[in-house]
Amino acid sequence: MKPLPTLARWFLILGAINMALTVGLGAAGMHGLKAHLAANDPGGWFQTALHYHQLHALGLLAIGLAMSRILPNRWLAGSGLLMLVGMVLFSGNLYLRSIAGIHVFHAITPMGGGAFILGWLMFAVGVWRSRMPASS
Repeated sequence: MKPLPTLARWFLILGAINMALTVGLGAAGMHGLKAHLAANDPGGWFQTALHYHQLHALGLLAIGLAMSRILPNRWLAGSGLLMLVGMVLFSGNLYLRSIAGIHVFHAITPMGGGAFILGWLMFAVGVWRSRMPASS
C-alpha cells in the first residue's frame, strides 16, 4: 500500500480535527452556552454556523479521500483551501456573532458562503479532470 500524498493527509487531518471541533462546539452550545444563546442568538446563528462547519469538515474528508484514490491536482487542492476559508469566514463569523455578540465582520460572512460554493465547484472540476494513479 502506497503512503498518502501529503496534501491528502493534511485534508484528512484537518477534516477530522474540524469534525471533533464541531462536536465540542455542539456540546458547548447545548449545555454550557444554552442560556446565553437563547438570550443573545435569536437568529439561530450558532446552529447555522455549526451545521455548515460540520458539512464542510466532511467535505475536507471527502477531498482527502479523493486525493488518496486519484492523482491530486490543483483543483482538489484549491477546493480544500476554499472550504477552510469558508469555515473561517462563514462559520467563524456566525460563531462570533452568536457567542460574543461581535457583528463588525458580518459583511464578510457571504464571502465565506461564496468560498464554500467555489470549493464544491472546484472539487467537481478536480474529480472530472483527475487521473487514476499508475498501478504498482
